[in-house]
Amino acid sequence: MVTAFASLLVTVLFALYNGFLGIYHGSVWYAAICLYYLLLAVLRGTVIAAEKKIFARGGNEKARDRTHLAASVLLLILNISMIGPITMMVTQQKPVDMTLIPAIVMAAYTTYKVTMASVHLRRSSKVGNSLVRLLRTINFIDALVSILTLQNTLIMVSSKGDGMKLLPLSAASSAVIPAAALCVSVVSICHGIRRLRRAPRAPKAQ
Repeated sequence: MVTAFASLLVTVLFALYNGFLGIYHGSVWYAAICLYYLLLAVLRGTVIAAEKKIFARGGNEKARDRTHLAASVLLLILNISMIGPITMMVTQQKPVDMTLIPAIVMAAYTTYKVTMASVHLRRSSKVGNSLVRLLRTINFIDALVSILTLQNTLIMVSSKGDGMKLLPLSAASSAVIPAAALCVSVVSICHGIRRLRRAPRAPKAQ
């Protein structure tokens, strides 16, 4: 939970940085990424608060599984909404002449997220707490989207303001990342449904 809370704070800061880039450069893409990360942070914060509340009440696994399933559905909807910004990136975004500083910031964030997500994802199979597993799934999706953001930033930096020439190629290569995020969300939903079905039902009162 401590690690998840720290990751939440880093995500919020990264979201605000993307919001700054969106305003400064007049970029719809970075504004959309800012909104995505803020919503992802809200979802992560909600899961952390739910786990804290459930743990304080004795750790009801059925309550955890219900929260896991509801949050997984919201995560899927959030990832589906990413299709819009990606489409805008290809068809509407104007060329942006960016310096190397945003690319360095994006690379640092992406390296941090991918490293932490990889370490935690390997341990997820050994964790019985469904909400902890969900938090690690959210971290993994966070890392995937950060790769997409880094790729777009590198194109903007290397193309020196004429990024539209490379955006179709970027969209084609980036199609794998949203698809992977959607697949992970669907797997999380299926996992939540299976856990709820396996949960023992409370005996009826006589």
